[in-house]
Amino acid sequence: MALYEVAIYNELVKQAVKNGEHSQYSDDWADTHYIEVSARDESDARRKILTKYPKEKGFMITGIMPA
Repeated sequence: MALYEVAIYNELVKQAVKNGEHSQYSDDWADTHYIEVSARDESDARRKILTKYPKEKGFMITGIMPA
């Protein structure tokens, strides 16, 4: 397994902050977070992250790179 760094933010939070509203997640999710994950490859890293941070809840991956 290799270590990957995933750049991710939440689009719903970003829009809520822009409109002066609140969302179910903290406002800092409007900005990119960098999360390390151990995975077989980039696809596996994406799958693992999206399991915890699903697209349906507004999470958007902007990049995946070896850590």
